[in-house]
Amino acid sequence: MITQFRRLLLVGGPLLIGVWFLLPAGLERNALYVGVGALSVAANAVAARHWRSWPWALFAAGQACAVVGDLLWIYYENIAFIDPFPSPADGFYLAEYPLLTAALLLLSRRHRTADDHLARLDSTMLVAGLALPYWVLLIAPALQSGDSTLGTLIALGYPLGDVLLLGGVVRLLVVSGARNPSFRLVTAAVLTLLIADVTFTFAEDTTLGTMAFLASYLLWGVGALLPSAGTIGDPAPRPQVLTRLRLAALTGAVLLSPGILIVQLVAGLEPSTWAVALTSAALFVLVVTRMAGMVRRLEEQAGQLADQARLLDELARTDSLTGLPNRRTLDAQLVRDMAATRAGHRPLPVAILDLDHFKHYNDTRGHQAGDDLLAGAGMSWSLLLRDGDTLARYGGEEFVLLMPGRTEDDAARLLDRLRIATPDLQSFSAGLALWDGTEPPDELLRRADRALYAAKEAGRGRVVRAAEIGASG
Repeated sequence: MITQFRRLLLVGGPLLIGVWFLLPAGLERNALYVGVGALSVAANAVAARHWRSWPWALFAAGQACAVVGDLLWIYYENIAFIDPFPSPADGFYLAEYPLLTAALLLLSRRHRTADDHLARLDSTMLVAGLALPYWVLLIAPALQSGDSTLGTLIALGYPLGDVLLLGGVVRLLVVSGARNPSFRLVTAAVLTLLIADVTFTFAEDTTLGTMAFLASYLLWGVGALLPSAGTIGDPAPRPQVLTRLRLAALTGAVLLSPGILIVQLVAGLEPSTWAVALTSAALFVLVVTRMAGMVRRLEEQAGQLADQARLLDELARTDSLTGLPNRRTLDAQLVRDMAATRAGHRPLPVAILDLDHFKHYNDTRGHQAGDDLLAGAGMSWSLLLRDGDTLARYGGEEFVLLMPGRTEDDAARLLDRLRIATPDLQSFSAGLALWDGTEPPDELLRRADRALYAAKEAGRGRVVRAAEIGASG
């Protein structure tokens, strides 16, 4: 049903507008105009029922008010031959604006993001800037028209309704949301309706304005019947950014106030001093608030980037399994410890620890048990260390322990305590080397590694000092 209805509007809608244009002014032409509006109302009602959507229901209600207003206008003008302004028809026309605006605001609320306050500021700036021409060209003249009170109020209602509708569509355009075909058609329909209102107000020949109203009906009806109508209000996973188009629009909105004043002065017209001054002041406050919001956002992003940098630095320096410093961190720490102990004339013993029979443990109990042993050993050993000691995972089941300031005997006793503290009744072999104060880091580690090899050869579960095996190993 929806597909057939959509085809009817796509094919029949432009034909109906063409027929309307060819018909002479009169009741038949007006009846055709109302028929196009009724089709749009029906399409929006179908979308509201199919998608269970309040926005589409409000669109349908707003357009229904416009169609009823058209019927009353036609009755007064073509049947009763009464001036239709002001009349109950205007009440229905004016009721259209809050209903359509409410639908647009409902859609924009479904697009809410963390940057919603910035979008709200942008839309307020755009509406404030664009409302000034409405005041100068439409609202102020209506106040000075000399019509009856009712006529003046109704005349004011139309430009105010346009400003209200403009605010709704601008709000929808600046928030992050799905830019699907239905969204584009509804946006085009609203903008066409606004153009139609302005054209209908200023043009002597109402044909162009009426055709714009018909085009708005058609765009709205087709948009309601597209498959994307159900997702028109869904948020889009894209960041809220200040695009060049939005920046240009905001700049234009801000420059409208001085631009209008300049045009009035050049043309010799009475300047709208108060309106321009108040609008400019409001825009100035909004721009400053927008800038403050951007600064806060940049500060938040800078903080997030700093946190991420710290996290990445921590990950780069830490072994993911044990939480201990990794080999890269160990190498840097060893260089620092060498410089500090040389300057303080203190000893620097270094040990390489290797869990005994770890491969057998890993194969018989499973890799998870092996990982748990590595992590548990690192945690248990760390509890026995003092400030200044550095325990790092060297690779596989090997660990390196830097003990600046300890004597070689003190370091050996510490290694014995660590071996007893190894979880799950496991043990390790260790090679211990005392830095001679001149050798490079790789040579110091090489001597400790040779001592570790000697400890394994001697039966494991023990500490062997590099000095015990001689410089040649």
